[in-house]
Amino acid sequence: MATWSNLNLQDSASPLMEQLIFFHDHTLLILIMITVLISYLMFMLFFNHYTNRFLLSGQMIEIIWTIMPAIVLLFIAFPSLRLLYLLDEINNPSITLKSIGHQWYWSYEYSDFTNLEFDSYMIPMNEMSSNNFRLLDVDNRIVLPLKSQIRIIISATDVLHSWTIPALGVKVDASPGRLNQTNFYMYRPGLYYGQCSEICGANHSFMPIVIESTTSKNFIQWIKNNI
Repeated sequence: MATWSNLNLQDSASPLMEQLIFFHDHTLLILIMITVLISYLMFMLFFNHYTNRFLLSGQMIEIIWTIMPAIVLLFIAFPSLRLLYLLDEINNPSITLKSIGHQWYWSYEYSDFTNLEFDSYMIPMNEMSSNNFRLLDVDNRIVLPLKSQIRIIISATDVLHSWTIPALGVKVDASPGRLNQTNFYMYRPGLYYGQCSEICGANHSFMPIVIESTTSKNFIQWIKNNI
């Protein structure tokens, strides 16, 4: 999770988030190069005392500053399109999880297992223990196995919500009467925190998401204990 004074993106815990960070750095590098070039040109124009009194038009420079931005946009567009297709691709998921947004909590259903569903509420401050995170911890965590392809189906019962886990590169709208789906793959054990990212009412800030990534053995044991 992000810590104080951290201006960068969270450390990735999935291949998709790695690709998102690479694309972010790639685009940021191009923007820095453009900013430096434009700043240099403006500086030279402001402090240049020489002018060409015979210069009426410059077709060559106009061709250059039309073609160059188009080429730069292609360098951004192709990686962006590749990443969009990667985000939408779902191949043989091992587990399907259904997430339903309510005002103001999340409920989850493990569709591959019978009678396994629960609600997940934020832990109030007066019930928190010393190792809990304020406004982020919940009473019932999502437990999922690492190194498995997970498909998540997302919907809502009342208003628009958004199911978001930054470390996994997942952000999907939960729309009433509609099913949205995406997939993710976790390669590290740990706890991954998220929050609703769509303003959904007075308690919008108080419906966090917590995923506990664990080994397949521990996940199966957790399933047995909860069925």
